Amino acid sequence: MPLQSIPIKVSLANLKATCSSCSLHELCLPMGLGADDTARLDSLLDGRRQRLRRGEYLYRAGDPFQSLYAIRNGFFKIVESNAEGEEKIIGFYMLGELMGMDAISTDQHQYHAVALEDSTVCEVPFNDLEKLASRLPALQHHFHRLMSREIMEEERHMLMLGGMKAEQRLAAFLLGLSQRFAKRGYSPSHFYLRMTREEIGNYLGLTLETVSRLFSRFQKDGLISVQHKDVEIKDPAALKRLRG
Repeated sequence: MPLQSIPIKVSLANLKATCSSCSLHELCLPMGLGADDTARLDSLLDGRRQRLRRGEYLYRAGDPFQSLYAIRNGFFKIVESNAEGEEKIIGFYMLGELMGMDAISTDQHQYHAVALEDSTVCEVPFNDLEKLASRLPALQHHFHRLMSREIMEEERHMLMLGGMKAEQRLAAFLLGLSQRFAKRGYSPSHFYLRMTREEIGNYLGLTLETVSRLFSRFQKDGLISVQHKDVEIKDPAALKRLRG
């Protein structure tokens, strides 16, 4: 079950000054809102923040959909469970990204969201966001872009599982993480993996043994340097060629 929400004032003035460290830039920064519109959005975001420990669920499949969640800090995995109880990881989300959009069309969450480390999210009530977006075309347009990007990511993942070799999948995964870290102002070449190799394999449709073997091979070939979960991309151009 989600942790009890803690009311915290979220100031957009402060958010805009520290966009690289706050996930709410997904909602406010790209839109160029005027002072009045910013005040309206500020009022909406005068909401709740939730803190979760590693392994805790933000929401579960079947929970009623009420809010979107912007990751202020931390990392999450999105998990689908079948009738036999087997779990399939369908995505990883990091700071600066929104979770929960899969539930908009059905009014209930389709997947579990599980914290991979101690994390903080800002809860954005969807009904209030929708009403505000109907009055602010810039906000509505930006939200539509986020939904479109979500669909594209799902399609890209399906294509990867269906048409890529094992080494291509891992190369694409590492390059994707690199791009996402860079977008948030972090190093694109040196980062820490919050997920285990088994979780990476689950997401990529590979066995743990295959993932471990590929990490060792990539390191031997000089593409990356790996120490436990600490990864440094040594030759991004070669990784891109391998990805295809």
